[in-house]
Amino acid sequence: MPDDTPVIEIRNLHKAYGALEVIKGVDITAHKGDVVSLIGSSGSGKSTILRCANLLEDSQQGDILFKGEPVKWKGEGLLRHPADAKQVLRIRTNLSMVFQQFNLWAHMTILENVMEAPITVLGRDRAEVEKAAHAYLDKVGIADKHDAYPAQLSGGQQQRAAIARALAMEPEALLFDEPTSALDPELEQEVVRVIKDLASEGRTMMIVTHDMKMAADVSDQVIFLHQGLIEEQGAPDALFGVPKSERLRQFLSSTMAA
Repeated sequence: MPDDTPVIEIRNLHKAYGALEVIKGVDITAHKGDVVSLIGSSGSGKSTILRCANLLEDSQQGDILFKGEPVKWKGEGLLRHPADAKQVLRIRTNLSMVFQQFNLWAHMTILENVMEAPITVLGRDRAEVEKAAHAYLDKVGIADKHDAYPAQLSGGQQQRAAIARALAMEPEALLFDEPTSALDPELEQEVVRVIKDLASEGRTMMIVTHDMKMAADVSDQVIFLHQGLIEEQGAPDALFGVPKSERLRQFLSSTMAA
């Protein structure tokens, strides 16, 4: 792959639920090492874009490319869906998603949660995966919790375990869907620290967040969505410092006041 080929490229994306169009033609590019944050009020389409990028949702129009490779589609409009199941699995394996709700397996220890996908999906050697899993748990600061079950951990610790699980797939990019919004402020900071560390390592990330401070601190590019369209985008200094759009000014004023 040439260095300038984006890891994720979304062109003219449209997504509807029946007659309701929620994404109305959006273009987003994330090059290797880019951190792109999506902000906007609830219902603006942020999480839907992330789910479309990871092929968890089918879009009705537009192109999604992973490392220059376009997703193959069949059907049109509301009947459009990916044509190649193997391609979907390969792309999804390389775009690890971290959800708002941690989605850990309750009956497995934290270590087993982190090991499960590399062994069952990627067919990796168990001993190697176990060694790597311990290292990822150490990276997110919960190495001592490897034998605990999810219910024995705080929300912040569970989310950090979910990040370790995503990292264990050794993906090309990480997709975060509101990774801190289910957490108390104190626990939120544990997760923000981990995301900042990952950003400083030069990992490619797309982050949907309500945390404007985190978006300002970690992003190369911030995209403000309004009613399914990109209202404004740019470097965090410009977007947060001198917003051009009246809608963005209103949004930031209400968010910062909250």
